[in-house]
Amino acid sequence: MTSGKKVLLIGSAYPFRGGLATFNERLIREYRLHGNDASIYTFTIQYPGILFPGKTQYSTEPAPPDISILRKVNSINPLNWIHVGLEIKKQKPDLVLIKFWIPFMAPCFGTICRIIRSNGHTRVIAVIDNIIPHEHRLGDHLLSSYFVNSVDGFVAMSKSVMDDLNAFNKVKPKAFCPHPLYDNFGFPLTKIAAKQILHLDERFNYILFFGFIRDYKGLDLLLEAMADEQLRKLPLKLLVAGEFYCDPQPYFDLLSKYNLKESVILSNDFIPDSAVRNYFCAADIVVQPYKSATQSGVTQIAYHFNKPMIVTDVGGLSEIVPHEKVGYVVPSVPADIASAILRFYRENKEVEFSAHAAVEKEKYSWMKMVEAIDSIMDADK
Repeated sequence: MTSGKKVLLIGSAYPFRGGLATFNERLIREYRLHGNDASIYTFTIQYPGILFPGKTQYSTEPAPPDISILRKVNSINPLNWIHVGLEIKKQKPDLVLIKFWIPFMAPCFGTICRIIRSNGHTRVIAVIDNIIPHEHRLGDHLLSSYFVNSVDGFVAMSKSVMDDLNAFNKVKPKAFCPHPLYDNFGFPLTKIAAKQILHLDERFNYILFFGFIRDYKGLDLLLEAMADEQLRKLPLKLLVAGEFYCDPQPYFDLLSKYNLKESVILSNDFIPDSAVRNYFCAADIVVQPYKSATQSGVTQIAYHFNKPMIVTDVGGLSEIVPHEKVGYVVPSVPADIASAILRFYRENKEVEFSAHAAVEKEKYSWMKMVEAIDSIMDADK
């Protein structure tokens, strides 16, 4: 295990919000827990406002009191990239981590990494969400190639991303480590208490769709599934908790088309960390009806709260949700999603699946992520 080293992570962190910031802060905590001098360089500008699809990039929560977070990186200013690269190069950290998720960041990260590595000491390792984005744009492959060539090795959080990386580079060391457990959202609440906090009718059961709403995440498929006549007979509502990062009108149209306005509760603001547990603890099961995926932090929040899951058989989701043990893995088809929901309730699977989730989640520790990163450092020596 890495200890006594200077570790620096470059990426999203407070005051920016969302899963990336949560991941990076939790990873740095793990390094600090094991005796490393670990800190984060985050952005002064992460996305230009015109490119950001949500309402705000910034958190309304208090700053983490236990992590050093320095706002240094301007994602769109090449002069800044040179300045930051030289500054970190001079510090000679033992390890620099880059959380890579989108080709837009490749020029910034790729330039900084090249400068840092020129000191002949620092190892730069990328933890990869996606190397090929879900929503393709012209120039993505060229940008990702620029980034791939700037680092010493990779940790991929799904096997599909490992395969994608081989299309860019087959020589540099790579390790697979599933997304660790999000264990920073507090202790579970009783279902009754969570429903009361959210002002939900306790006579109903609730299924949860959680996270930023993008077209590839398949909320439309879930809405069509909710129109199933057999599901309509159940005392069941869908709780949608997350901000729209795409045009919301098609989803509103589906609500009207299938007369679902009484069956679907929309909470379409960003859900702050302090409120996340309310939604998960109020739900019986979490549904991820994705059309494409690599991995998902939502799965690891569900595991933290021992929640059963229905996921679609895309990307790496099926790798971490054992079918008929923690939940169901189904095709990205409304009828199959509806059948899985119906089976869950008819066969009273919640207690069984929750018990399996409590055991299965032990596989997904942050220590395993650190060990995967260590294996790349050792391979690169």
